[in-house]
Amino acid sequence: MIQHLATCSTASSRLLLLVSSSLSKPFISLSKKLQFSSSSSKPIASPQNSRSISYYRAPMNFLNKLGFGTRSPDPSTMDPTIPQGPDDDLPAAGQQFAQFGAGCFWGVELTFQRVPGVTKTEVGYSQGFFNNPSYEDVCTGTTNHNEVVRVQYDPKECSYETLLDVFWARHDPTTLNRQGNDVGTQYRSGIYYYTPEQEKAARETLEQRQKLLNRKIVTEIIPAKKFYRAEQYHQQYLAKGGRFGFKQSAEKGCNDPIRCYG
Repeated sequence: MIQHLATCSTASSRLLLLVSSSLSKPFISLSKKLQFSSSSSKPIASPQNSRSISYYRAPMNFLNKLGFGTRSPDPSTMDPTIPQGPDDDLPAAGQQFAQFGAGCFWGVELTFQRVPGVTKTEVGYSQGFFNNPSYEDVCTGTTNHNEVVRVQYDPKECSYETLLDVFWARHDPTTLNRQGNDVGTQYRSGIYYYTPEQEKAARETLEQRQKLLNRKIVTEIIPAKKFYRAEQYHQQYLAKGGRFGFKQSAEKGCNDPIRCYG
């Protein structure tokens, strides 16, 4: 009887070892295969941005939008000399660049897409101290980047002054680090010039605009710095339909109200 029990115990142990071994191998093999890549002269009231705030970002959840995203620090990203350098990209032949920050870049981009003479728009991040930032990085509010729109335009068809008029009309330049419900340094008002002529025009229009407003304008006017193109899903976001697929017209001269949603 004792001998029989010992034999059964030994056999059971061997069976358990065999089962355990056979189960563990597929798990190890599977884990090796699953590699995920991260890839008027009278003062007038200031314009208001009535859009509701949205925390949607595919494929990021709302906590990332709030700035709680995780990213392993890379020492090379902390070199401020690169992001603080000039925007050395070149526009197409015969074209010029202009760059603006006026709140969430989705609605700002669509506004400029509709301007006749604008040949290309891109949204991105600029004016920060962090090299190659991600959207999550910018949302932390610690990199000093602004959400900007870089506009490429044909000066024969569209003057820089026209772009400035669009910029001032699009947002409230009197709210510091805020547009409507969007709050943070990445939503600040800014004109980032590429030439002395652009700087002069920007400052002149600021003075003119200030006479029409009953609050102090806080728009920063400084040289354009390195432009980091935002993630692809941000590009022409509203024209492509955004989260809900409701496409908004980017046709030149379109005056439809712009609905900015996440």
